[in-house]
Amino acid sequence: MTTYRIGVIGLGQRIAHVLAAMQEVGWNLDIVGHVDPAPVGAPILAAAGLRLGRAFETPAAMMAAGPFDLLMLGAPNHLHFEHLAFALGTGVPIFAEKPIVRTTDETMALTRRLAAGGTPPVYVGLVMRSLPIVREVLARVDGGALGQVVSIDATEHLPPEHGGYLARNWRRKQAWGGSYFLDKVVHDFDIFGRIAGARPDRVASFGGRRIFTAERQDPPRAWEDGSAAYALQDAGWAGANDAFQSDMDVTDHQVAMVEYANDVRLSFHANSHTALTERRWYVAGTDGTLIADLVRNRLMARRALNRGKPERIDYGGVTADAHNGADQAMALDLLAALEGRAAFPVTPYESMEAGLTVMAIDQAMTARQVVECAPMWARYDAAASGVDEGGAEVVL
Repeated sequence: MTTYRIGVIGLGQRIAHVLAAMQEVGWNLDIVGHVDPAPVGAPILAAAGLRLGRAFETPAAMMAAGPFDLLMLGAPNHLHFEHLAFALGTGVPIFAEKPIVRTTDETMALTRRLAAGGTPPVYVGLVMRSLPIVREVLARVDGGALGQVVSIDATEHLPPEHGGYLARNWRRKQAWGGSYFLDKVVHDFDIFGRIAGARPDRVASFGGRRIFTAERQDPPRAWEDGSAAYALQDAGWAGANDAFQSDMDVTDHQVAMVEYANDVRLSFHANSHTALTERRWYVAGTDGTLIADLVRNRLMARRALNRGKPERIDYGGVTADAHNGADQAMALDLLAALEGRAAFPVTPYESMEAGLTVMAIDQAMTARQVVECAPMWARYDAAASGVDEGGAEVVL
């Protein structure tokens, strides 16, 4: 069995979970080294029986200990572009956590770099693409089981502990993570664009903070049995002690409306503190409808003119983190891609288009107006063709 020599730049909690999943599904891993002054993912690797490898001060110093078969990038989002810029020059395949980059300018620069060619493969951790239930949803849409998709209604409602973690973790700050939508639900907007089969034409959004705020008067801090709430998970790098008193500046709830270029319409509702958790996609087409329940890992579908009971598929394997085996499935997809047996389920371009969609939504929320997306896509397409905003060819 091939032993994969891996270097990690940014050994955070998320990348540690991915590494643990890789080992769980049969990878033979040799974590040669990592670059991270405070590797908060270390306890997760230790619990999985994986060693950290040697600590290096810089990515360049780590590369000197090569060769490597895979570089894994897991630092906070504001460092993704810097680490990608380095990794793309090494020739080593890259796994990068989502969102692949954090800003529009970073997206355009990365697009130009990738379009120029000569870069190693880039695999992005949009983990939901690997879930069997998601594969089934896309297969049914592609196969015409719903007819033409007309509209989508979707939600992501988090339990209080998860929302409290986000309010204490580095994701609470736009400077580090980007927006709440960019870090938490770019997964979903990747899938929505794939279901719609088009890019967004215009978007609107409303959101804010009404849950995790210092202005709330004495919010309850305990569950009904008296156990402590909002502090059960390590907040990780640059963590805050209190979910309600932190310097959080991202939304804790948000809604969005999207009209795609082919007239598919989407409504999306996210809330980071709910008693009834839900991650649900309701996809209505001219010939049928399906509901994907991503929390309970169940699919329900029925043809429009069928009066019988809906078709129901229970995929099982429900896990406490609600990933429901997606990490393990993605680990298998990554191995298949490295071995040349199958393409990875999502491309870096699809990842960037999902990111741009979310950035436009956040722009609409901030500006309190409908945002027309055509100028953004024109700029992106120009970057993908190797042309800068002024029309001159980019020399890389």
